[in-house]
Amino acid sequence: MILLDELKQEIPELERSVEEADAALGTDALREELAELDEQTIQPGFWEDQEKAQKVMKSKKSIEDKLDELDRLRTSLEDLKVMIEMAEEADDAETAEEAKSEKETLEKDLENLMLKTLLNEKYDENNAIISIHAGSGGTEAMDWAEMLLRMYLRWCEKRGFKAKIMDMNDDTEAGIKSATVFVEGDYAYGYLKNEKGVHRLVRISPFDSSARRHTSFASLDVTPEIEYDTTVEINPEDLRIDTYRSSGAGGQHVNMTDSAVRITHLPTHIVVTCQNERSQIQNREFAMKMLMSKLIELKEKEEKESLDELKGDYNQITWGSQIRSYVFQPYTMVKDHRTGAEVGNVQAVMDGDLDYFINEKLKAK
Repeated sequence: MILLDELKQEIPELERSVEEADAALGTDALREELAELDEQTIQPGFWEDQEKAQKVMKSKKSIEDKLDELDRLRTSLEDLKVMIEMAEEADDAETAEEAKSEKETLEKDLENLMLKTLLNEKYDENNAIISIHAGSGGTEAMDWAEMLLRMYLRWCEKRGFKAKIMDMNDDTEAGIKSATVFVEGDYAYGYLKNEKGVHRLVRISPFDSSARRHTSFASLDVTPEIEYDTTVEINPEDLRIDTYRSSGAGGQHVNMTDSAVRITHLPTHIVVTCQNERSQIQNREFAMKMLMSKLIELKEKEEKESLDELKGDYNQITWGSQIRSYVFQPYTMVKDHRTGAEVGNVQAVMDGDLDYFINEKLKAK
C-alpha cells in the first residue's frame, strides 16, 4: 500500500523532530528546575507568603505543562507506529487513513511546541493588554479600528483566550476612536507582541458616495500584564487621576456615577483609562496595572545598549511604516511587510485566522 510506505518513510523525520523539540526545550534543565520548585513547596511556611508561593506554583505548572506536552508527543509517535503496523498486517485502508490523520495532527502539535520554544523572553508567558487606536482619516479610520478590534477578539476566541474590553471610545458616526482589551491566556503576550505596529487597510469606502478606494490606518500597542513586585516605583505625586462617567448603551444602562478612571503619569505623559469594571476602585486598579506595564516596558527600552535596539518595532509606529496591509480592492490579499507572508483570503483573516502571520514572525527569530 503506497500510503503506508510513505508514512513509514516519514517516521524517522518525526523521531528527529521530537528529539529536536526535547533539545530546544532543554528538558534536563527543566526537570532540575522542577525538582527545586517541588522542594520549595514542601518547606515549612511556604504558603505564608502567598504572593511568592503563587509565583512558584505558576512556574511549576508552566514547566510541568511543557514536559507533559513533550511526553504526549512521544506517546502519539508510538501510537502512530502501532497504527501503521496494524494497517500493514491487516492490509486495512481505513486504518491507514487514520494513521495519516494521526501523523498530520502530530506534525501540527510538534510545530506548536517548537514555536513555544521561541517564546522564551521575559514576559512571553504573561497575559497581554492590547490597545487599538484609529489613525488619521476620520470615519474611515475609526471603522477600520473597530474591524481590527473584532479581528483580535475572534482570534482570542479561537485560541481559547479570555478577552475583556476594558475601555472603548466610540465614535458618534461609526467605528471606534480607541479600545483597550485585556487578554488572558498562557503565552498571550508572547503570541501578540509582534502584532504591535501600524495596520493598513485598502478598500472601497462604504462611507464614500462616489465608491472611491480609500486607505486607512490604525495602530496596535501590546504590553504584558506585569505584577507590582518590580523595580519600578510610581510616586503618587506624579499622577493625575481623573474620574468621569462611563459611556453606556443608554436608558437603564447609563452609568450614573463617575466610575471611569483616567490616569496620567506626568513625567512621561503616559495616559491610561479604564471604564468597564463595575466600580471606580476596580477601574483604578486595572488602570494602575496598565500604567505599571507601560512604565516597565519604557524602562527596559531605555536600558538597551544601542539606539537601534532601543527603537525596535515599537518606535516605528508611524503612518507610512505599516507592518501589515489588508487589501480588499482591487484584489484581496493580506501581506505582512516584515516577513513577506501573504494570504489571499482576507475575510478569513478578518475572522481571526492570524496564526499564520504570528507564527511566521516568531520563526523569523
